[in-house]
Amino acid sequence: MDIASFAGLAGGIVVILFTILLSGEISGYIDLPSIVCTFGGTIAMTVFAYPFSKLKEAFGSVKHVFFYKALEAEGIIKAIIDLANVARKEGLLALEEAAQQLQDSFLQKGILLIVDGTDPELVRNILETELSFIEDRHKGNQAVFEFIGAMGPGFGMLGTLIGLINMLANLSDVSSLGPNMAIAIITTLYGSMIQNVFCNPIVNKLKLRSSAEILMKEVMLEGMLSIQAGENPRIIEEKLKAFMAPKLRAKIGGDKDQKEGE
Repeated sequence: MDIASFAGLAGGIVVILFTILLSGEISGYIDLPSIVCTFGGTIAMTVFAYPFSKLKEAFGSVKHVFFYKALEAEGIIKAIIDLANVARKEGLLALEEAAQQLQDSFLQKGILLIVDGTDPELVRNILETELSFIEDRHKGNQAVFEFIGAMGPGFGMLGTLIGLINMLANLSDVSSLGPNMAIAIITTLYGSMIQNVFCNPIVNKLKLRSSAEILMKEVMLEGMLSIQAGENPRIIEEKLKAFMAPKLRAKIGGDKDQKEGE
């Protein structure tokens, strides 16, 4: 569970509510025509722009914003080094049994391709193609929320124009000025909330999740190709640590030294 996502969303909502309560009442910010225009219009255009299958996939990805178990670099590198040691001592064919114990399907698939004697260049092409499709799928999910984030303020502006037109058309009716002005202003507020409180943070967090996952799979890919090439496990470790930030490299090295000391 990502506490920061929950805290950030709750904090944003609390700030808005606190600001409203300091200057007025909640009831003054609830307007049915504005809700229908902004939220209804945004939902309608989103359904118009994307098939239901894509919307289902995109909204399903929101769970990764709040509940996400990151792939740990230490664990991945350790698993690859263990595989490298098995291959060095017993040969590549011995990796088939070890591959069955792997939890990550991408790593398992690559190891089985190696066991089958697949050409290294073909292994790279197959796994890079899979990586490309994973990244494209992630970008597609992000694009849905980017679209929603654009439609919210867009329909907020439409609501503002509708309210202003109605207000100008009925200047003689003083009682209609307030409701029409409310639509004109509140729709803009709703649109801004859709974009800035929900969509933009979701898109940014999904991008971070995607980048982290792709990086870890690139580490796996490089490690698998190194195993297939018969490289020394220690050299493979140093090569994979190059993908990591300096602080994490030191941590991985420190953990290993500690275990060897024991």
